[in-house]
Amino acid sequence: MEPILHGIILAFGLILPLGVQNVFVFTQGVMQPTVIRALPAAVTAAICDTILIMLASLGLSIIVLQFEWLRFVLLIGGIIFLIYMGFVIWRSNVTALDDKEALPIKKQVVFALSVSLLNPHALLDTIGVIGTNAVKYSGQEQSLFIFACILISWLWFFGLMLTGALLKKMQISTVVFTLFNKLSALFIWGTAFYLFVSLLK
Repeated sequence: MEPILHGIILAFGLILPLGVQNVFVFTQGVMQPTVIRALPAAVTAAICDTILIMLASLGLSIIVLQFEWLRFVLLIGGIIFLIYMGFVIWRSNVTALDDKEALPIKKQVVFALSVSLLNPHALLDTIGVIGTNAVKYSGQEQSLFIFACILISWLWFFGLMLTGALLKKMQISTVVFTLFNKLSALFIWGTAFYLFVSLLK
């Protein structure tokens, strides 16, 4: 049970904070006319996390952490991406929650791929934290640890999507969602600033 509990606690700790991935999946739950229409965002985010967790746990983290220049490139690219995403979320329109505001499947998938694979926090969390923790185990124990991390990821993204859809059904004022977007953008810019400061140390 130790590797399973370890994986569950670690994955929850990493995925719980507000981030670009979480904001996007939640927003799709709100913006899409039905829960089914929001599935591409949640599934794509979960698949990306699954791939990153497996790669990190199976040795990618050891390779990446050996090259400081690679970490530097990841951080620079991630900072630029977070600044851009902050502007996108800040300017997103939630004054009319109807079909016109809903992203089509293709755009959902592309957007989910970008916020999952170009997000420095997602990359550093999986490579730097989950990957290095997975090294503690081997064989079946490592498989259980990886499975627990992946399971939490899937449950979390589907939970976010369903929560967004539920809040939409409750007909909560769009002012609340607009405020949520503004706070999310500020948080994302704060994350970019934190990563920039970490480069100067």
